[in-house]
Amino acid sequence: MTLYIAHRGNTNGQLHDFENKIDYLNAAFDLNYGVEFDVMFYKNNLYLGHDEPQEKLDISLIHKPNAFIHAKDLNALELLLKLNCNVFWHENDKITITNNGFIWCFPGFFVKSRLAVWLDLHNKPLPDNISNIYGICGDYASILKT
Repeated sequence: MTLYIAHRGNTNGQLHDFENKIDYLNAAFDLNYGVEFDVMFYKNNLYLGHDEPQEKLDISLIHKPNAFIHAKDLNALELLLKLNCNVFWHENDKITITNNGFIWCFPGFFVKSRLAVWLDLHNKPLPDNISNIYGICGDYASILKT
């Protein structure tokens, strides 16, 4: 069964004011979605946020089942690896791999693997057969799920 992953906590479209915030991420987890969220290192602490720090990270988030943590910088990556969570980091890569072995594919690129996660951010057509991939991540997780 394919896991649907809420990108930055979004399940019904982008809500920039709520993305990567603790309550929003927890709401997506409570609806049984996987959740991808961004973590950065700032002033000797880990913070949620994509472009700038928003809220200090609640460490319990990183250990939730089906959490995919996007480290936004190398300092965050190093700390998150020590905390033994499912984390990845990239710059311009089309495909990257989390430390737990999940292949993270960007729109337009696809690896047919049981551990692959396909990122749907630009309304690209879904691959013909999604039954053999682990998950699909997007801002419209609820629509993708139907």
